[in-house]
Amino acid sequence: MAVGARIIGSPARVVVREISCDSREVTPETLFVCVLGEHTDGHIHAAEAVKRGATALLVERRLDIPIPQLIVDDSRYSMGVAADAIYGMPTKDIDVAGVTGTNGKTTTSFLVYAILAAAGRRPGLLGTIEQRVGGERRASVRTTPESSALHQLIAEMRDAGDRSCAMEVSSHASALRRLSGVRFRALAFTNLTQDHLDFHHSMEAYYQVKKSPFFEVYEDGNRPAAAVNIGDQYGKRLAQELINAGVRPLCFAMEESSDLTPDEFEIGSSGTQLVIEGIEIKSHLLGRFNAENLLAAFAVARLLEVPLEAIKRGLEHVRGVPGRFEVIPHSQDFTVIVDYAHTPDAITTVLNSARAICDASLICVFGCGGERDSSKRAPMGEAVSNLADQVIVTSDNPRSERPEGIIEDILEGVCGEVEVELDRRIAIKKSLDKAQSGDVVVIAGKGHEAGQEVNGRVLPFDDCEVASEYLAPGIKEA
Repeated sequence: MAVGARIIGSPARVVVREISCDSREVTPETLFVCVLGEHTDGHIHAAEAVKRGATALLVERRLDIPIPQLIVDDSRYSMGVAADAIYGMPTKDIDVAGVTGTNGKTTTSFLVYAILAAAGRRPGLLGTIEQRVGGERRASVRTTPESSALHQLIAEMRDAGDRSCAMEVSSHASALRRLSGVRFRALAFTNLTQDHLDFHHSMEAYYQVKKSPFFEVYEDGNRPAAAVNIGDQYGKRLAQELINAGVRPLCFAMEESSDLTPDEFEIGSSGTQLVIEGIEIKSHLLGRFNAENLLAAFAVARLLEVPLEAIKRGLEHVRGVPGRFEVIPHSQDFTVIVDYAHTPDAITTVLNSARAICDASLICVFGCGGERDSSKRAPMGEAVSNLADQVIVTSDNPRSERPEGIIEDILEGVCGEVEVELDRRIAIKKSLDKAQSGDVVVIAGKGHEAGQEVNGRVLPFDDCEVASEYLAPGIKEA
């Protein structure tokens, strides 16, 4: 389990079938893990877990509770190792392909999933938008689940007949040890740009957390096969560090010389065409950033030894990813795009891609989330005001912060005039009212999300639905 682990009590007749760090979810025959959290200490909930049927405890200090206890130095890390054992080491039976980085994780994971499906490898999916287990779609609570839930989900995939899994890997998951016990067959690095500095505090700390899964050594002595975007400055650094550690990554880049660089590529208003290793790929996805995502998925597939023809079929099958540069269909003669972009780099990339298909004015509606890295607000304001012709600054997910205060932070970086509209619904309607023939409207920040978090409540709100509702025939004219 862990170096220095001690067992208190006799575990000889203890039956453990489940594992959890949430006392509210404990059922009979559960191993309850006492985790030191940001807001609470799991040790104080151990007695409640025992009342609910916990048969053993995994703790960092001995508790005065008369059931077997395993005392470890790091309960978060040990929880993943224990979950791996309890659920029968599922990542030994399933090829897990992880995708990490600041931007592109969701789209690249969807593309990898499609490639694995085209190759007949029965994939599951774990990510920000949804989970797919044995073909069943489930809502996602977080990008990468807690390690106890993660191993259980992969075990469910295995038991349902899945043979592979495409998985988003968040920096929080790495930092909070949610990946312990997981064996990645392949792992891709897309890029690293400013985000989550409220949690990581510096770009260097953010990078160190992001790179850590690539250097994990499993019990058989293997490490994950690595695909790294060396067109990104941090990717280039990661690739060199892997080489220094004796690991040869598969390097990819759109233009820089690498192991995988497109022989040709063309990014148009109706899709993207790439020629890679002699295979022509005609994708429905728009934008240069999606060309990089296609290339990243191609690299992962090569590490998994997927035949080229299946890679082509998979990449061409994906018509779009919810909330990722998603074009909202309607009858007017302008384009409306909803995107999840919520960092300075992401919104810059999205607006540059939108500009490439814009024949007239580029209009952008955006805001910033509350209780998250406030240092990115002014740079986002600067980026949008420099790149868009018309800007409406609005509320995103304010959480417990004052929306007015968040907007004030954004406005500190703004160059020129912008419009402020606190009500996001009204802001979206105003942007569509402004749109004329040939314009592109970008609604940024929330993407696929179906709610807006305000003062502890999640209120129903979907950018795509709001835009579609207003763009329905006859409404805009009215």
